[in-house]
Amino acid sequence: MVIVFALVALAVLALVAGLHWYVWRRLVRDTTRPRGAARRAGTVVFVAAPVLMIAALVAERSGAPFWLQRALAWPGFLWMALALYLLLATVATEPVRVWAGRRARRATREAVRVPPAERAGEAEEAPVFPASAPASAEPSAGAGGTSSAEAPQASALAATALSRRVFVSRVAGGTAAAVALGTTGWGTYGVLRGPRVKRLTVPLARLPRSAHGFRIAVVSDIHLGPVLGRNFAQTVVDTINSTQPDMIAVVGDLVDGSVKNLGPAAAPLAGLESRLGTYFVTGNHEYFSGAAQWLDQVRTLGMRPLENARTELPYFDLAGVNDLQGESEGQGPDFAKALADRDPTRTCVLMAHQPVQIHEAVRYSVDLQLSGHTHGGQLWPGNLIAEAANPTVAGLDRYADTQLYVSRGAGAWGPPTRVWAPSDITVIELASREA
Repeated sequence: MVIVFALVALAVLALVAGLHWYVWRRLVRDTTRPRGAARRAGTVVFVAAPVLMIAALVAERSGAPFWLQRALAWPGFLWMALALYLLLATVATEPVRVWAGRRARRATREAVRVPPAERAGEAEEAPVFPASAPASAEPSAGAGGTSSAEAPQASALAATALSRRVFVSRVAGGTAAAVALGTTGWGTYGVLRGPRVKRLTVPLARLPRSAHGFRIAVVSDIHLGPVLGRNFAQTVVDTINSTQPDMIAVVGDLVDGSVKNLGPAAAPLAGLESRLGTYFVTGNHEYFSGAAQWLDQVRTLGMRPLENARTELPYFDLAGVNDLQGESEGQGPDFAKALADRDPTRTCVLMAHQPVQIHEAVRYSVDLQLSGHTHGGQLWPGNLIAEAANPTVAGLDRYADTQLYVSRGAGAWGPPTRVWAPSDITVIELASREA
């Protein structure tokens, strides 16, 4: 098992190194002077940044000192997002580079065949990199060759073709870098600004008329950690409280770290306000962070954990199941324990972190499942991967008689960046068909 893990790790590292080499080649080597300061600086960035990225991941997963996690997280995780968009933007410019390269090669081949009189004006153009121009060989006169007098002009024209290719590389590379920086900056601002409120009305067949208009504030994937800390938690609390919900559902992945490190960051959550209280279920990241300690901690913050449990609210049953990752600790989801003996005539709302748990919810005739986990893909085109792994990536969907709502989440894991997957806190207003 250790050998397999080591081989997979080496393969991933090789892939990461190869992709960085490709982007370095296009953005640095093809656009800068050999041994110039710009090339040296670019090379340092493309070596140091991926090392910081990997170090940030390892530090978070290994429980390194929290000060070290925080020092590595910002540069390391931001580079993760920036590197993705540098790669995508660079690949998108390849057709232009290929076209420019073909034009440059064609011009070089024709340089020795064009009569001197026709290229007299072009020969005066100076190359961008004079040192890179091909050395003039001593061509032999005769059929297919050039005279000694024509050789300097042929060399100059070939150098001009090279300068044009470098110009195109610079334009393409500059465009790719600008797009990547702009996209990453925009996506990071969206996260740090805080989640926006999304409102949704969900009709439930068995909901009594007295519960019509009941509002549940759904928040998932806050991901307090080395990047998103106490200020972000306070922003989430203020946003939820501004909606004046009847109940709050915290649907997992609250933290990325231990109670010791993140207890102060989570403290503002004690200020959550609603008429019937705040309920919590574990996400997969709680089991990476000491789930048992966090379950105790959220109780001190005024939340009520639903560990494969159900509570009867005035208008409906509210149930919660543990995340699938809990199976690694013998604390996985138990739908029978949470739902088997309930009154089938009452409406049931289920909190379950991962959307894939919907199939069990259908078996137990749940009316509405509230989930998160997917982040809506977080970084486009990550939504394509999320769609392959989850029945629903974001929004409201229906499976048989059970409706599933998947929140994109309030925070972000890894890069504090979201692209075409904006963070949200959703206020679901339940609607009775009898109203």
